[in-house]
Amino acid sequence: MTNKRRKVTSSNPEAVRQKVAKLIANFEAELQSGELRPKVLALIPIFHGLRDIGKALIPAEYASAARDRILYYFRQYPATIINGDELLVVSGIQEYARRLRELRVQFGWAIVSGVTIKEMIEDEADEVPDELKAMRPNEYVLLSAVEDRDAAHRWHVANTIRKERGSVRGKILKFLRENVGRGVTNEELRYVAGDKTEWARRVRELRTEHGWPIATKTTGRPDLGIGIYVLQADRQSPEHDRSIPDDVRREVLRRDGYKCKACGWTHDEWNPSDPRHLELHHIKHHAKGGENVEGNLKTLCNVCHDKVHREEKGN
Repeated sequence: MTNKRRKVTSSNPEAVRQKVAKLIANFEAELQSGELRPKVLALIPIFHGLRDIGKALIPAEYASAARDRILYYFRQYPATIINGDELLVVSGIQEYARRLRELRVQFGWAIVSGVTIKEMIEDEADEVPDELKAMRPNEYVLLSAVEDRDAAHRWHVANTIRKERGSVRGKILKFLRENVGRGVTNEELRYVAGDKTEWARRVRELRTEHGWPIATKTTGRPDLGIGIYVLQADRQSPEHDRSIPDDVRREVLRRDGYKCKACGWTHDEWNPSDPRHLELHHIKHHAKGGENVEGNLKTLCNVCHDKVHREEKGN
């Protein structure tokens, strides 16, 4: 008996199954022996054969490499929670998790892990749909079946920032500022943070305590996908606007139809040369006792917001 793996040339699942069936039938004789090692050695080709069946389930003309098979499988079942054992089967390799990470981070496919979902729940609970909150660490879901063509460039930027010295919050901010106006994924932010579980909390701090206009699906940009973050402008909001709670911010934006109450601008009109984004304005200034409540807030684009404050200073 040898532990050298036999090369499988057939891509027909039934043909591979028949070979494995013969190996299993022959293994019966090994069970009668008293030696342990011959049993182990006899199981090796069976083990490889079972993996070959999984690989053969997806025709080579559709996906020939492990990473391609994983992606093919996800694209067949978008928005479906997939267990890691399924990916082990279709990939046919033990290190499927590495290929999966490449798809998520290096190639930008919106595949979210149960680990990342758990971290989002802790600090960005409003971002997570109920159907995903029960995901386990070894489960994954493809949120969008559309390829992200800018992902490779973002990965190179993220990889550089990740290796730099500095705080998690500082690295996340630098990555967002390198991608102003463009959506980045939660998996990319986690990667930039060096896989630190605090990444979601630092993003929230940047938005609610430091005034960076980071928008998500539930904090100003309902058009965004789940787990997508956008730094809408490379500027911080005034200090008096930084303490507005996320739930209040969300309700005011919904009430105002995600539209500037002065000029009517909405993000549907945005283009890369448009500097505008939506902010909240205190009708009675916060510094003068104005509260962070819906009745004292209204939605303005940043251009109109600046204009209001200039006119008030002029008076």
